[in-house]
Amino acid sequence: MNVSLSVWLLTVAALCALVAVDFVIGRKPHDVSVKEAGTWTVVWIVLACLFGLGLFVFGGGGPTGEFFAGYITEKSLSVDNLFVFVLIMGKFAVPTQYQQRVLMVGVLMALVLRAAFIAAGAAIISAFSWVFYLFGAFLIWTAWKLIQDARQQGHDEEYEENKLLKAVERRFGVADRYHGTKLWIEQNGKRVMTPMLVVMLAIGSTDVLFALDSIPAIYGLTEDPYIVFTANAFALMGLRQLYFLIGGLLKKLVHLSYGLSIILGFIGVKLLLHALHESGVHVPEIGIPFSLGFIVLVLTVTTVTSLRAAKRQEEAARDASAAQGTSTV
Repeated sequence: MNVSLSVWLLTVAALCALVAVDFVIGRKPHDVSVKEAGTWTVVWIVLACLFGLGLFVFGGGGPTGEFFAGYITEKSLSVDNLFVFVLIMGKFAVPTQYQQRVLMVGVLMALVLRAAFIAAGAAIISAFSWVFYLFGAFLIWTAWKLIQDARQQGHDEEYEENKLLKAVERRFGVADRYHGTKLWIEQNGKRVMTPMLVVMLAIGSTDVLFALDSIPAIYGLTEDPYIVFTANAFALMGLRQLYFLIGGLLKKLVHLSYGLSIILGFIGVKLLLHALHESGVHVPEIGIPFSLGFIVLVLTVTTVTSLRAAKRQEEAARDASAAQGTSTV
């Protein structure tokens, strides 16, 4: 798509307005109900669909298909990231009424950081077409790593602070308890961070690692920076509400990592085929309609098999508990 600077500015302004509205609505610390989370999750999905419809009107079916393929992929990867967010919240013992504020600021930081990644990716791709080989190989390796982590039940591990976060804590110091939504306080005559700021930095910095696979993945579906940015923006901005909506459901998505590994591996192969085609090698390329259908099919099958497996595990646990109770009597 030939997107003018004015359209870029208008899009960024509209997204900033949506973020501002979201911030105003959730500015007062409170426990988020399932109803509230569900309502706003639907709102963000509808907004993404309306944006896709706008792309269809002004850009045609090609950009629209690329946007929805990218949006669904990024949304799926974001759901997997929620496992880590749960670990972070538990690690820092974030009070439930403050969790939405943490996620709001953390997601905003993630959006800014991803915009930088997207710009860098666009510049690299325009200058070096062979980078698709690297992206493809990296996604295939990431897919394999996801499978290995899933087999080891990696989501049950405890969150460990990264070196950057530890360095910041040593440099500025951290208060021993939360002070509402304050980020800095005076303690013993020294200005120190509160745990609230630390957990926000943890969410934001962790998303940098997530971007290392999500950005190459979406560039495997479209090379248009505008579509890459908007798909990421809509996927991220509904992440806070999704956290509260499916928080209890996350443990039931036992096959999600396998589904995502298949999707990332598929996009990796797609990138390699595209790179070979660009190098003059006559190989078939995978179109967006097929990619979109494949992604939706994999996610549907993954969700259904996950829920069935979780149900069987619950039934087995109940039977074991009942059997133990009978033997005790």
